[in-house]
Amino acid sequence: MRVVFFGTPAFAVPSLQGLLDNQLEVVMVVTQPDRARGRSRSTLLPPPVKELALAHGIAVLQPERPTGDEFLAALRGAAPDLGIVVAYGHILKPAVLLVPRLGMINVHASLLPALRGAAPIAWSILRGDARTGVTIMQMEAGLDSGPILHQVETAIGPDETAGELTERLAKVGAGALVDCLATIREGRAAPIPQDHARATFAPKIDRSLARIMWTESAAAVADRVRAFDPAPGAWTTAGSLEVKCFRPRTTDDRGEPGLVLRAADELVIGAGAGAVAIAEVQPAGKPRMAAADWVHGRGIAVGARFT
Repeated sequence: MRVVFFGTPAFAVPSLQGLLDNQLEVVMVVTQPDRARGRSRSTLLPPPVKELALAHGIAVLQPERPTGDEFLAALRGAAPDLGIVVAYGHILKPAVLLVPRLGMINVHASLLPALRGAAPIAWSILRGDARTGVTIMQMEAGLDSGPILHQVETAIGPDETAGELTERLAKVGAGALVDCLATIREGRAAPIPQDHARATFAPKIDRSLARIMWTESAAAVADRVRAFDPAPGAWTTAGSLEVKCFRPRTTDDRGEPGLVLRAADELVIGAGAGAVAIAEVQPAGKPRMAAADWVHGRGIAVGARFT
């Protein structure tokens, strides 16, 4: 089976590696262009998927957008039987979806039809979900609306961050993809239409969504902090200083929302119901650090207020 793989970030690497480990013929990889990273923005770095593809001698295409006659001609020239998409970062137009003989499938990090869209992992934690998973679906023109081929469910750990869950679901997704491909090759695939009435959505994360609202319950504040760890980082302000918060846990302390109740090894801050202990912080212009180091450096004290 000749496969064209669409993917970009580290989340997609285990899936591509799984294809290679199982002797799938990956004839082309389509990924996003190299991007400038770092403070100087002077060095272009390749996407993780590109690095793996080149290490295995696979042809790589990096269009700014996967459209146009030139791109379609290159895709058709690869004569793919199947297209596989894992966190590529662009919506594919119908003309692209029609190129592979067997169509295209997608590895999506939620239990569809729940959390269709760009940021299902962050939203699953933000909503306080106890469980999530990975769905392999047939792709169609709608947003994550295609028939389901395979799903794997998993619990979300009570202290699990979005970064940790992303890393874990990348491996779960790779295993689910390999299992699904076996059913496709053997002619046993049985697509199940989604119940569109049950669909929920997970749009891109913007800065306003990452702001901590101390009037929420302690559990909701902790979920927000975990949902945006490591990026973009749930943030709040202390006076004129912006501070990102990490590694939360709820406590039974009581105090006004946003008020620092204790400042020692952790920062304990009042919430709408209960309080939240923050173990790590990142004040603006500084690296991420233990909350204790910030406290001992006189960055914050009991009685200060976050807003």
